[in-house]
This record gives sequence, C-alpha cells and structure tokens, in this order.
Amino acid sequence: MSRRDLDFLLFEWLRTDELLDRDRFAEHSRDTFAAVLDLAEEVATEQFAPHNRTADLNEPHFDGTKVELIPEVATALHSFAEAGLLAAPLDEAVGGMQLPLSVFNGCMAWFHAANAGTTGYALLTMAAANLLSQHGSPEQIEQYVGPMAEGRFFGTMALSENQAGSSLADISTRAEPQPDGSYRLFGRKMWISGGDHDLSENIVHLVLARLPDGPAGTRGISLFLVPKFLLEADGSVGEHNDIVLAGINHKMGFRGTVNTAPVLGDGAFTPGGRAGAVGYLVGAENRGLPVMFAMMNEARIGVGLCATALGYTGYLKSLAYARERIQGRPLGAAPTDDPVPLVQHPDVRRMLLAQKSYVEGGLALNLYCARLVDDIASLPATESADQGQLLGLLTPIAKSWPSQWCLKANELAIQVLGGAGYTRDHDLELHYRDNRLNPIHEGTHGIQGMDLLGRKVLGDGGAALGLLLTKIRATGVRAAEAGGDGLAYDAALEVACDRLAEVTGIVGALGDQGAMLAEASAYLEATGHLVVAWLWLEQWLTAHGSTGDFYDGKRAATAYFFTRELPQALLLLDQVAAADGLTLGLNPTSL
Repeated sequence: MSRRDLDFLLFEWLRTDELLDRDRFAEHSRDTFAAVLDLAEEVATEQFAPHNRTADLNEPHFDGTKVELIPEVATALHSFAEAGLLAAPLDEAVGGMQLPLSVFNGCMAWFHAANAGTTGYALLTMAAANLLSQHGSPEQIEQYVGPMAEGRFFGTMALSENQAGSSLADISTRAEPQPDGSYRLFGRKMWISGGDHDLSENIVHLVLARLPDGPAGTRGISLFLVPKFLLEADGSVGEHNDIVLAGINHKMGFRGTVNTAPVLGDGAFTPGGRAGAVGYLVGAENRGLPVMFAMMNEARIGVGLCATALGYTGYLKSLAYARERIQGRPLGAAPTDDPVPLVQHPDVRRMLLAQKSYVEGGLALNLYCARLVDDIASLPATESADQGQLLGLLTPIAKSWPSQWCLKANELAIQVLGGAGYTRDHDLELHYRDNRLNPIHEGTHGIQGMDLLGRKVLGDGGAALGLLLTKIRATGVRAAEAGGDGLAYDAALEVACDRLAEVTGIVGALGDQGAMLAEASAYLEATGHLVVAWLWLEQWLTAHGSTGDFYDGKRAATAYFFTRELPQALLLLDQVAAADGLTLGLNPTSL
C-alpha cells in the first residue's frame, strides 16, 4: 500500500478531520488517526507479510478431527488483537474504539495487501461481532461480543449449502425449538471460511436455518448463533457443541483461510445428552436474511477492499520491478546505446498507468463508501438519509468493480514482469490467485449486477440513482469551472450520465423481469466505470493547483481513465439498451 495515497484520500479529499467535530468521534484526533495507521502498517509488515507465501505453500490440513495451520497465523492474529484492531471499529458500549470506518479501512488495506488469507479470520470475526452488537440480545452481546473484540473468540457466517450455493431460498438446515428457548440445529453447510481451527478459544458460527413452520423461500429463514463450544454460567468455555467437519476445501488461492464443510447435529457430540447443535436465535424468527445481510453488506465492502489491496500491492511491486529491470532500448536507439529500465518503454508505462487507475480508483471507491457509513453513524437521521441511499446503491459496485478491475491490475502486473511474473520467484502470481476469489464470494458478479439493477435502481424507482447522478454532475460543474482538462471531463461525464439515465428508463420499460435483468452484469460494469470516473475527477479537483510527482500522477491517471476507460461504459450501455435477448433465449443444448 501507499501511505501517501491513503493520506491524500483520507485527509486531503475526504477531509476526515471533519468527523472529529461530531460527538461519535470526538474522543479521537488527527494524531490518533495517524497513530493507528502507523500501527497497522507496522503489524501488517512485521507479522502478516512474512508468512504469506509460507501459508500458501502449506495450506490448512484436516486430519479427520481437527484443522492444523502453520503457527505463524496464530501469532499474527494475536498481534492484531493485542494492538486493539479487532475492537477498533466497534462501539465503545461493547468495548470498541469507535474508530471511523474510513480510517479503519485504511488500516485494513495494509493487512489485505500483506496477507489476505490470515486477514480473513479477523475480517469475519469483526463482521460477526458487529452484527451481534447491533442485532443480538443483551446476553448474546455480553457473552460473545466482548471475547470476540479481545480475540479470544473468532466468528464465521454459515450461509451456503451444497444443494443451494448462492440460492439461499433452497437451504435445508433446520432448527428445532426447545423448551428452554434455545434451538437444536441439523444440517450441512459448505464453503464456510474459518469454520474450524485452533486459533481461538471458541468459534461463533452465525448460521442460517429454517424453523419447522417457517414459510418457503427466503422469508422462512432465521439466524442462529451456534458456538463451537457451549459456555458455562460464568462465561468460560464448556462442552463441545454438536458441530463437526465433513472435510475442508482446497482452493486455487486464499489458501491461508481454511474453507470448511461443517455438519450440524450428526451426533458426534451430544450436549445435554442429546444430538443437535445448540443454537440461539438472533433477531426475530423468519427474519434471518435481513439481519445476515447487515454482515453480508459489511463483508461485501470488505471484499472490495481486499481486491483493491491485492491489486495495489501487485501494482507497486511491478512498478518497482519496471524501474529496476534493465531491458531493451527505446525505439530508434542505436544497438550500441545502453539498455534502459522497462519503465522507459511506452507500452510498459501504459500497463502501469492502467493499474494505477484501477487500484487508486478502487481505493477511493472503498473509502468513499466507508465515509458514507461514518456519516450515517454520526449524523442525525434527518441529515443522513441521502448517505444511506447512496451506500445501498454503491455497495454492489464497491464489491464487484474492484474484484473485476483490480484483478485485471494483477494480470497486468504479471505482464510487466513477463516470464518472471509467471514464476513463484515473485509474489504476483500469488496475488492473482488470491484475488481471483473476490469476484466469487459474498455474492458473485452476476448476483451483484441483479442486486444493483433489480433492487437498488429499479426497486426504488430510480431515486437513489438520481441522487448519485446529481452528485456526479455537480463534480463535473466544479471541474468545468476549474478549466483546462476539467472542461473535457465535465463534458464526458454529462454524456455518460445522460446515457445511463436513458438506458435505465429503457430497461425499466421492458416489463418482463427476465428481459430486464438479462444484461445486469453489463449494467453493473458500466455504472461502476462511471462511478470510478467520477471519483477520479474528485481526486483531480483535490490535486488541482498542487505540484509534484504525486499530484502529476493523479492527473495522469484521471486522463487515462477518462480517455481509455470511461468510453467502455458507453459501449456496455449500448449492449444493455439493445436488449437483444441473446442469452435469455439461448437454448442450453446449443452451448
């Protein structure tokens, strides 16, 4: 990661200092923000980065009873917890630091870049703790959130099942109510990251399951807290709950985060003398999915940050290589002239500039969304309604755009190194393999497209999209007033905004849901490109009038994105507007 870029985005562009004037963040200062960023860089560099390759080459092992990880994982996560970072984003009322999410995401970028696999355990734990702090009962908060903030308990979310995958309406895990108010759960889950290990005293599984009388579909899903070990009356860890593993999954990348297939209620353990995993309802019956989506949406923004960080570290490593590697001569040079560094070749500079535009644009997108979360948390509801609408609209973009384009940055980083990039002598192939997971988990690219177009745009009659386009156009006006290149950027944004609004109307008028959503992925990509172009223009305006290589780089990346990338959004929108039904009407047997 680049600390200079983080400081620019947080303090020059987003003006994070302004949060200090609000009651929620008044206990902090600019110095504490800087100190926690320094601490994150230190812990990530010293405790997480050194075992990144080791964890990839020595992936988790399941011996039929327990999961074994390399010891460096536990050491790193202990350092993370000791530094107070597990508690940093939580409310003070539950033992947290109440740090602004924008600053905390700046911290987390270091950890994702250093070691995405080990960071996954912390990310899941913080998301689970945050969900329980908002939706759990007072007893659940007291018994579980505090230990999670301290790093004694870790967390997971157990949604998917073999027969259901991302189609949560088809899950079959059942929960049987008990006289004491608890439940007994029976079923099998799949693809559960962090589902078993010895990194903590306990694991808090947040499990989706059905009650016996629950309605079909997603409306009949409830959420349960299912600990690996039950707690005694004094809060200490007690007997093993009836949850075991059928096995673990072996992945292309992200190998450091164990991915499991848990079985609940198979009788391997019989707490209280009978089978069934003991669980406790979180929130109301049959309202599990809306509660779980509080964690899911947080995780989706976290996935986008991970994708960005992996793309960013790949960019920095390929940039360093291109500056040091001597190879070839400029066009027109004599054979007797000295060879030059790779960075002197225009096509290499093209690949580096493309990476820069993707990863710095992705980081701006993530931190902007985090700032919306901070505004919602610290402003009166009457003043933060717009931020809530924008956050809902941008969440699928914040997950999917970096997952697609920062993965492209990893691909370009490998290309800059050439054959060397395709070897294990360099980290770039590892970053690519790790990043390839991000377009898949927490909702695939296609699911995010349907969420954006179906729920977030058409579902509210275009109100949130209208708010976004108004903000984008306002930035364009400011750019035009600044003059110079700003005039051209304003004109390009106006064309793109008008076309997005027009195409949205065309899609909305199709009537048939299948036809409306057939090109949802293209709509997502086009809208994401428009949003990132807007955020690049915001950065251009922040850099306007400032001199030096850093600010020149911001101006160059803005020019690249507007001239090379934004036009692609218009082509995608043409595809959406055509509504030709190519994939909708295609006979699967012809594939």
